Amino acid sequence: MRKEDFNFDLPEELIAQDPLEDRSSSRLLVLDKETGKTEHHVFREIIDYLETGDCLVINDTKVIPARLIGSKIGTDAKIEVLLLKRKENDVWETLVKPGKKAKIGTRISFGDGLLVGEVVDIVEEGNRLIHFEYEGIFEEILDRLGQMPLPPYITHQLEDKNRYQTVYAKHSGSAAAPTAGLHFTPELLKKIEEKGVQIARVTLHVGLGTFRPVKVDNILEHHMHSEFYQIEEEAAEKINTAKANGKRVIAVGTTSCRTIESAAKEDGTIAPVSGWTDIFIYPGYQFKVLDCLITNFHLPESTLVMLVSALAGREHVLNAYEEAIKERYRFFSFGDAMFIR
Repeated sequence: MRKEDFNFDLPEELIAQDPLEDRSSSRLLVLDKETGKTEHHVFREIIDYLETGDCLVINDTKVIPARLIGSKIGTDAKIEVLLLKRKENDVWETLVKPGKKAKIGTRISFGDGLLVGEVVDIVEEGNRLIHFEYEGIFEEILDRLGQMPLPPYITHQLEDKNRYQTVYAKHSGSAAAPTAGLHFTPELLKKIEEKGVQIARVTLHVGLGTFRPVKVDNILEHHMHSEFYQIEEEAAEKINTAKANGKRVIAVGTTSCRTIESAAKEDGTIAPVSGWTDIFIYPGYQFKVLDCLITNFHLPESTLVMLVSALAGREHVLNAYEEAIKERYRFFSFGDAMFIR
């Protein structure tokens, strides 16, 4: 399987730069994974496709303001640090720009010394391990100094930090939002529950590995970065009950999908679990738990396009994307949604 098999031409003007005022007024393309047939709706109409007894799986991770702009102590050179993964003893794995200015021993000041970081090691792909020094509570300082780590294709300034969070975000730790969930409002979720749909909350802290480009021609040689995930007993029970009753398990986003598939046993059941996953789902993968998927429109040649192609078939997905482009759907993080049923 070649990377180029998942390529398509996307006009730049279809990359959504700003979130809509009303989250649930995004457009919704419904794709039948068996036939490839498509329908066009507004996102709030997703409720018409959900049935009593179904289980909707949401990822309740919360994005941290992980982008820090600092200056190198001694030269005042500007350095940008993106927090990727929390280690022990105030050490974080980070992405630093420009990396050449961040040799081991480099000290960086943020917020006029409110936070100071020292590069203590360089790990795979040039990521830096940085030890942070501060007084007080790290999360409070980060909330004060950090910016939301918007993807590079979004060039507009985000006016409201909360628009890059789902309304159900709870557990801090992500470097990026689980963007399929951005379409839900508290009112829509309430209506879904009132219809008898079970909502299962799982957690996967999204790392940038999910969005890293596939650099190898043969996708089987691509290595996914690991991300932390957790499934509590209540969520596992809701998922297992839906499966046992012949109802559908519907994941909101590729992160929720990867979480439940990482935890699944061979018989399709799930036990409460936490750990690290580097699962890479591409065509040929046999889903153990997932039946349907709510997702955004993804980057060409990305692991996310490969995942949705595993569920609905590459040709069906690329045809649906072609139709979405023709119909002027909005793409990527702040864009419109697709329901694969």
